[in-house]
Amino acid sequence: MENDLKSNETPLLSSKKTSKLQTLGNIIVTVVGTGVLGLPFAFRIAGWVAGSLGVAIVGISTYYCMLLLVKCRDKLAVEEPLVESRSYGDLGYRCFGTLGRYLTEFVLVVAQCAGSVAYLIFIGQNLDSVFQRNGPSITTYIFMLVPVEIGLSWIGSLSSLAPFSIFADVCNILAMGIVVKEDARQALEGGLAFGERTAITSNIGGLPFAAGMAVFCFEGFGMTLALENSMQDKSKFPKLLAQTFSGITLVYILFGLCGYMAFGEETKDIVTLNLPRNWSSLTVQVGLCLGLMFTFPIMLHPINEIVEGKLRVTHRNNNNDSTEPGKTTIYISRAIVVVVLAVIASFVPEFGIFASFTGSTLCAALSFILPATFHLKLFGSSLRIWQIVLDFIVLISGIFFAVYGTYNTIVGV
Repeated sequence: MENDLKSNETPLLSSKKTSKLQTLGNIIVTVVGTGVLGLPFAFRIAGWVAGSLGVAIVGISTYYCMLLLVKCRDKLAVEEPLVESRSYGDLGYRCFGTLGRYLTEFVLVVAQCAGSVAYLIFIGQNLDSVFQRNGPSITTYIFMLVPVEIGLSWIGSLSSLAPFSIFADVCNILAMGIVVKEDARQALEGGLAFGERTAITSNIGGLPFAAGMAVFCFEGFGMTLALENSMQDKSKFPKLLAQTFSGITLVYILFGLCGYMAFGEETKDIVTLNLPRNWSSLTVQVGLCLGLMFTFPIMLHPINEIVEGKLRVTHRNNNNDSTEPGKTTIYISRAIVVVVLAVIASFVPEFGIFASFTGSTLCAALSFILPATFHLKLFGSSLRIWQIVLDFIVLISGIFFAVYGTYNTIVGV
């Protein structure tokens, strides 16, 4: 079989292009993940007003920074049309040389690894909750997923993953719908007394903790260029991204608000753990596990992209030719990535703190600090004053948020 992992293609992208509907599915399944079920807990920590504003600000900021990446790539394509920038690491190299590539790829790999680990932790904890003492341990559930995830990681392109993305979207929507229904029932029985819930927390340290959880909810930032590049009509990508982010942000706010109103100060870091043990709650947990299981290979894409890029360079240096590493080598590397992440997940003790820490550090750097820095570097004096000011606000806020949020996560809220 002819090798489709050519040198001018990213490892998960072939010549196939996705339609607008397929791209919509990929955006949703890339952005929406495990973090959404921690939002009610974030609202409990920050307060329902602060939580709602925080999610809205994070959503708008993430969308803005995604567009910055696309603009940077487009500017480089005009200036040097023969040199293609298809990945986040390529932008880092074009802006700051080899150091820029290594730094960008390091942050990207670690952030995506952390997000992938969170998926495995979530699935393991929920399966353990479903079967309780009648099943194996959380670690065993995690390792039971390994063969399935290895098989899914071998799929060759985003367009081929579209059916799985749509399936994951359906599972997530159905599961969230059941959660909201249960939350609404609990809230109505207890009365929707907003006065009995904290609007803005008096614990200042709780705000960055909750913000870290909100940033973590908007996953898949490293997939921005891959998603845009896979779309048939790229000119429609910004509008589609804006519409999708508007919908996701609104759903996030409503979901976090509803969950906090239902369970108040008893809200747990994964809201499904608050639900009573009946068939609807079990359906929620199993459905979400299925959805995240099929989302996992998309989360692996930036990791595989970088690992396989290094394999290609090593292969060429060792063979002194332009041939590509064989498919067997690619498949083995993807299998190793899955196994390593499963091992790491087996040692992580708690989902909530891990998610907030990841959002406060890695996701903040990936989603805010690097895009604003690249934009300022490439466009420089050609930017209007308000654009420069806005980029610096994003940059400085991202740095402050990462440092302060990390401190509060480590010392505890």
